Amino acid sequence: MVQIKRICCIGAGYVGGPTCSVIAQMCPEITVTVVDVNEDRIKAWNSDSLPIFEPGLQEVVESCRGVNLFFSTDVDEAIKEADLVFISVNTPTKTFGIGKGRAADLKYIEACARRIADVSNGCKIVVEKSTVPVRAAESIRRIFNANTRSSLNFQVLSNPEFLAEGTAISDLKNPDRVLIGGDETPEGQRAIEALRSIYEHWVPKTKIITTNTWSSELSKLAANAFLAQRISSINSISALCEVTGADVEEVAHAIGTDKRIGSNFLKASVGFGGSCFQKDVLNLVYLCEALNLPEVARYWQQVIEINDYQRRRFSSRIIGCLFNTVTDKKIALLGFAFKKNTGDTRESSSIYISKYLMDEGARLHVYDPKVKKEQIIQDLSHPTISEDDPDRVSRLVTISTDPYEACENAHAIVICTEWDMFKELDYERICKAMLKPAFIFDGRRILDSLYDKLQNMGFQVETIGKRISQKIPFTVNNDIAKVDLQAPPTKKSKS
Repeated sequence: MVQIKRICCIGAGYVGGPTCSVIAQMCPEITVTVVDVNEDRIKAWNSDSLPIFEPGLQEVVESCRGVNLFFSTDVDEAIKEADLVFISVNTPTKTFGIGKGRAADLKYIEACARRIADVSNGCKIVVEKSTVPVRAAESIRRIFNANTRSSLNFQVLSNPEFLAEGTAISDLKNPDRVLIGGDETPEGQRAIEALRSIYEHWVPKTKIITTNTWSSELSKLAANAFLAQRISSINSISALCEVTGADVEEVAHAIGTDKRIGSNFLKASVGFGGSCFQKDVLNLVYLCEALNLPEVARYWQQVIEINDYQRRRFSSRIIGCLFNTVTDKKIALLGFAFKKNTGDTRESSSIYISKYLMDEGARLHVYDPKVKKEQIIQDLSHPTISEDDPDRVSRLVTISTDPYEACENAHAIVICTEWDMFKELDYERICKAMLKPAFIFDGRRILDSLYDKLQNMGFQVETIGKRISQKIPFTVNNDIAKVDLQAPPTKKSKS
C-alpha cells in the first residue's frame, strides 16, 4: 500500500482549511500543508484571527500549526513534496456563457490540474475535494494524460466533503460516512486504500464507503439536492399553514415522528443559503438538461423556485404589514450569515431580503455578530443585488455593531439568522426604543416561546408558517398580494 507522508491542499477556504486541520490533528505523523494564492488569507490562517469562524476550529489549528500543519503561498513547492494533493478550490456557478446560472465553473479546478501536472514528479494521488459535476475527474485525468512524462504517474480520486458549516469540526471528527471514489483498476484501488488509511486513524472502517468515481461525484450532488428539497418542501407547507391556521412547527413535528421521514431539515424558515445547496441543485438541473432528461431537470428546478418564492413572500409580508410602504422607514435586520455559528454569507437569504427591501427604499440597519462590515457591503453592492444603482447601499444601509443600536427608532425588526443571542435580547428595552406600532418578523422561528410576552409588550409579531392573533390586523388587497407573491417588489426610481 502507498504510504502517505505529506499532504498538500490547494485552497484555504471553508473546506480545505478545516478538513486539513483535522487531518493534521488526527494524523500527527503526516505533514499537511494548505496553500493558497491569496496572501491575506494565508496570513490570517497563520495568525490568532482565522479567516473563517467555526466553533472549535481555533483550538484544532493551534494544536498542530507549526508542528505538522502549515499554511503557505508556495503552491509549487507544496505540490512537489506531496504524496497526495487535495483540490479544494471554489467551483462557483457560471455567470455567463453556456450553462449560465446553472453549470459549475471549473476554471479553478482546471488551473489546479494543469499546475499539478506542470510541477509534479513521480507518483501522486490527486483528490477532488471541491463539489464538482459528474465526470469532472475525467476532465482532470485527461489533462494529466495530455501532459504525461515518463517520470509522472497520477491517480485521481473523488472524496466529496459532507460537513455542514457551523458544525464542521464535529462533522469532520464524527462523520456519518466518508465517501471515496476511484478507478476500478488495481492502481485506482491502491490509491483508494491509501486515502482510506488516512481516515482510518479516527473513522471506523464501516463508515468509509468506496465507489467508482462517477458514483462518488453524483452522490455529493444528490445528497445536497435531497436536503434542499426537504427545506423547500416544508417551506411550501408553511405558506399553506399561514392561510389555514395550522402551525408549520406542529406539522413538521407530526410528520417528522414518522421514522420513514425523520425530523432533520424540516425547519421552516426564510429559505436555505450557503455555498452548496443552490449551486449543487442548479448543477444537477444543468446535468439533467445536458443529458436530455428535461422532466428530471424541471423537478429539481422547482426546489430552487420554492426557495426564491419563500424569500419574496417573506419580504412582501414585511412590506404589506408596514402599510404597503417601507420607503425611508428604518428596519433592523438581525443576522446576515446564511446560518448561525458561521460568518459565511454566500447565498444567504438575508442578501435577497435586503435587496427586496432596498428596492422599496427601506433604510436597513444590519447587525450580525460574526460577519464583517466589508463582507456585508460587498454582498449588497453586487450588480445582481444593487442592479443599476450601486450607490444605494451607501444611502440605505448602515452596519451596526450593537443589536440595540440597530433597533433604536426602527419600525420593524427582521430576524434572518438563528443566532442564539437573538433569543436573549432585552425585547422590552427594544420595544420602548422603537416607533409604534413596533413589528417583529421572525424569519427563523427562534422566538416561538416568547410570542405571547412580545405581544404583551406591544409588539406586532409575524412569523413563518403560523398565524398569530394580532392587536393591529392588517390585510393587503388581493391585487397587491398577487403582485408581491409572483415577483420581487417593484424597484423605486432614484430620486
